[in-house]
Amino acid sequence: MVDAFCATWKLVDSQNFDEYMKSLGVGFATRQVGNVTKPTIVISHEDDKVVIKTLSTFKNTEISFKLGEEFDETTADDRHVKSTVTLEGDNLVHVQRWDGKETKFVREIKDDKMIMVSSIININLEF
Repeated sequence: MVDAFCATWKLVDSQNFDEYMKSLGVGFATRQVGNVTKPTIVISHEDDKVVIKTLSTFKNTEISFKLGEEFDETTADDRHVKSTVTLEGDNLVHVQRWDGKETKFVREIKDDKMIMVSSIININLEF
């Protein structure tokens, strides 16, 4: 159930985030800020919607959605994507699609900490 994720989480460590941002085409200056930013993530649910707020000194974002239903999202780096968030076992899985590309974020709870793994799972490159 999504209730396990409903809490306030603080980013402690981020691995390979610069490479992830590079692969998305994020510019050098924004990557430098992104690499040192340690956001607070607040997850809650209101009625049948889940709300995820990402709060930092750089930029705040908020998404609100129903599990399993596609929604429009503007990412922190200003991409306009179609997103779907589902519960898969004990994981909260967030998939973003845009311009033939797809990213996937998997959030899980381990030892009272939320772990998030992000990956680009499909990129259609044109040469």
